[in-house]
Parts: sequence; structure tokens; C-alpha cells
Amino acid sequence: MKSKTNPADWSALIPVLPQSGPRAAALYEAVRRLIEAGTLPPGAKLPTTRDLAARLGLSRAAAVAAFEMLIADGFAEARIGAGTFVAGAVPHLTPRPRKTGSSPSADPPPPGTLGIATADTRTLRTFRLLLSRHLARPAPDLFGYGDPRGGVGLREAVASYLRSARGVRCDADEILITTGTQHGLDLVIRTALAPGDPVWVEDPGYPMARAAFEGAGMRLVGVPVDKEGLDAALGEAAMPDARAVYVTPSHQFPLGVTMTMRRRLALIDWARRHGSWIMEDDYDSEFRYAGSPLTSLQGIDGSGRVIYLGTFSKVLFPGIRLGYAVLPEALIEPVLRLRARSDRQPPAFAEAALADLVREGHFAAHLRRARRLAESARDALVDGLSRSPHLSVTPPDQGLHLIAGLADGRSDTALVARAAACGLGSRALSAMHLSPPPQRGLVIGFSGYPPEVLRDAALRFVRDLDRHPPEPAEEIRKKLRTA
Repeated sequence: MKSKTNPADWSALIPVLPQSGPRAAALYEAVRRLIEAGTLPPGAKLPTTRDLAARLGLSRAAAVAAFEMLIADGFAEARIGAGTFVAGAVPHLTPRPRKTGSSPSADPPPPGTLGIATADTRTLRTFRLLLSRHLARPAPDLFGYGDPRGGVGLREAVASYLRSARGVRCDADEILITTGTQHGLDLVIRTALAPGDPVWVEDPGYPMARAAFEGAGMRLVGVPVDKEGLDAALGEAAMPDARAVYVTPSHQFPLGVTMTMRRRLALIDWARRHGSWIMEDDYDSEFRYAGSPLTSLQGIDGSGRVIYLGTFSKVLFPGIRLGYAVLPEALIEPVLRLRARSDRQPPAFAEAALADLVREGHFAAHLRRARRLAESARDALVDGLSRSPHLSVTPPDQGLHLIAGLADGRSDTALVARAAACGLGSRALSAMHLSPPPQRGLVIGFSGYPPEVLRDAALRFVRDLDRHPPEPAEEIRKKLRTA
């Protein structure tokens, strides 16, 4: 007697689906969670779409659509004449068991992971000496509550650096020291905007910035990005009275393009005419490998509509938790009132050492070393990835990440899992889009690891692609329909 492949109560593992909204998406998420948790192991046969639709009370079309998404994203595979099965290689989110009495420890992220800074031993040694200096002779202001803007020493050092390096027009009184770009963005959103306000965001764009706006109740309007950057004309056509726009003009995240001067001037003109705010995130402008960067938006804005955001996390290390915002005069007092009643002030001890690092020239020397290291790492990663006919890679002129383009129809989400299995970190470009159709590609970082480590990880991934070429999504759908 032929045994059943599926347990009789398989559908009991699926949560109750919502009665309204996109039920195909809800089914996809529910099954994907079961696969990632290991509840549905690799090779397990899924029920037919007809049986699943009947048991869960949804349309057959919704069940088919959910299965197509699972297959396209690499979580399931269709076998002609046999049915649909959980894929053999899928990510698992089941936590590892810990030894009794041991403290939790995280594995280091794989090379290619975004947001990893390079540990520069000379800079760390210098920073340690500067910290010891202030610990040995602590200033009186370390023992009391200070200015919500941050210490004047660091603000003056940052203002001087931004004026010379980025053309920002500012003085120390306009600088707010934050615990990072995300903190500065949150303070500005809660001060300058109100829930329900429409906001332009780049499409594709930075997911954490989008999360900050959504968390504050803003209405997001995705404005397409092309080779010249965000197009204000398209934004104005879609939502002319938007209260703000979030942009990364020097090195657009994730596509890496630089906003042209005509687009910059058009954006500033729109903000001036409508009294809207431009939130300029200049997150990695220090890493420029060819030519001179265009000046900041803030530096060419004569109407006081640009809020400039930057961070030391990318260029030093995220653990320092120090960034900065350059605020227009109209926002300084309301932002300071909010800062004073939230986290009050930045950490004065680290501030003092960082001010010395910038003021005494150590920071400029660190930047020169960091750029050389990042450029070498970039070239090694490009060298490895370029050996695959399934990927298209162009070395970026700026920044700490690149895009590995895919042939049309390939699933970048599925390839993220395959890259991870080969020890290469990446993120799916399609997931960073707000509106369809999404571009597909892998967003891969190249900082924080030696060049040879990045090249080896890329070559492992390339060899895997050569052995098992990525299948077009349309071919997957044909197999599903046939099954």
C-alpha cells in the first residue's frame, strides 16, 4: 500500500488566514515561516493547491500564486508529475542550543554583509590613547549634564570638517551630535512632520529610513531613481505637496548613482516653492575612489530647506554610536527640546576623544588608509564575482557596496540564500523597492574583511552558480502549472 507523503493534519500547522486583504501573500508568509523554522523540512511534499485551497477556505488562484512566490524565491521546487516540495537548501531560523552556563555569542557576519566597518589598528590604538588622556584628566563637564546639541569641541571639529570636505555651510551652533543617522532622522521626523504627512522616498531606497517614516505614520510616495538619481519632476507629478523628501544624493542607496547637478537644483527648487524639507543622508561620502564628489545638497541650498545627516559609524566603527545633523535655523530649538526630553545628550566621554581625533589630524589620516583598504576590497570582490556569466558587476566609484546584476527573470531572493550557504553575505535588491516591478540583483558590501577573504567567498558562490545555474522564474512557473 502506498504511504501518504503528507500528514493528514498538515494544514493545522498554518495559522488562520485573514478574511480580507491579500490572502495569497498571507499564505506565502505562513508557509515560508514553517520552512524557515524547520517545521517543514527540506524535501517535504506540500499538498496540492486544490487541497490546500479547500482546507483553508481560499481561492485556488490564491493558493497557486502563493506557491509560485515560494518557488520563485527558492523556498520550494516543482517536480513534473510529482508535485511541489520544500527546496533542498533553505535558510533555517531555529536558534542553536546553548551550553549550560555559557554566555550567548553571535557568529561574525560573513564577508559581503552590509554595514561592517574595517578595524584599523592604528586608529584604534590612537583612539584608545585619547580616551585614556581624558580618563586621566577628566574635564568637569563629564560629571554633569551638558548641552543637548553635544559638546562644543566635537561640534566645532565636525563643522570645520564638513565645511572643507563636503561644502556644507554651517557653524557649531547648527550641529547636533546624535547617536547615528537613524537617531538624527527620527528626531527630525518627529519634529518637522506630523502623522499622515506625505513624504517622498527613493525607489528603491534605504529600508531603515523607510521604516522610520512608516513608524511615525507618514504616507510614503516612492519616486523612481535612474542614472541621474531621484527625479523631482516625477515626485511632483505623483504628490506635489509632499512635506519632505529623503534622499542619498552623493551615493544613492542601493543603486550607487550620484544625483546630477540639474536634478539637485530641481529638487531644491521644489522644496523652496512648497516649503518642504529635504533630508540629505550623506552616509558614505568619504569613500570616493575616482574624481571629486559633487558638493552636498545643503551646500547649494540658499533657502534653508535641507537637513544634512551624517555618521561616524561607516568610516570608523558602528560601536562608537556618534553621528551628526546640520539643522536649519527653524528646526534647531524644536529638535533640541525633543532631544532634551528623550536621551538628553550624547555620551560626553567618547565625544571628547573623537573631537581630538578629528582636530589633531588622526581622522584625516584614517580616511586615507580606509579608502585604500576599501578600494582593494572592492577590486577583489569584483574580480571574484565577474567570473560568473550569471552576474554583471561594475566597480562603483564610491561607497562600500556594489550591485551584482542578474539576468532577467532570476530570483535575487533565492540567490541570497545560496550566497549565504557559500559564506557570502548579500541582500536582495528587489526587497528594497516600494513599487513594482522591482529590479533584481544582489547588494553586497566590501568593507570589514581582507580582499582575499572577499575574493574567496565570491569564488565559492560563482562555482556554485556554475554547477547549478539560477533558473528563470518563468520556467519555474511553467513547471508548477504542468504539475
